[in-house]
Amino acid sequence: MAQYYRFDKENASRRAGTVALKDAIGQMLKSYQLQTRFNETYLEAFWEKMMGKGIASRTNRLYVRDRVLHIEINSAPLRSELVIAKQKMIQLINREMGTDVLDDVIFI
Repeated sequence: MAQYYRFDKENASRRAGTVALKDAIGQMLKSYQLQTRFNETYLEAFWEKMMGKGIASRTNRLYVRDRVLHIEINSAPLRSELVIAKQKMIQLINREMGTDVLDDVIFI
């Protein structure tokens, strides 16, 4: 018969000198200088969550190079609307990421 682990919150404690997993991963990314690339990859992976399904469904290609977001959009009216709202989009993405990931956006 399988035994299941039950978490006992009353007896749970953290030993001195231990670090939370989130903090340890953050320290590792900083020490290996991977934080910037991690943020760029996160942006590409969660594009639909940040910008919405309507924009994400009309986006063909998306990548970040040298703090510049390159977006290939197959809808001309959407492209013109996003060109007008480019600065707002940059602010929204940087705020969502918690750090300055982008400096500019180029529409292909």
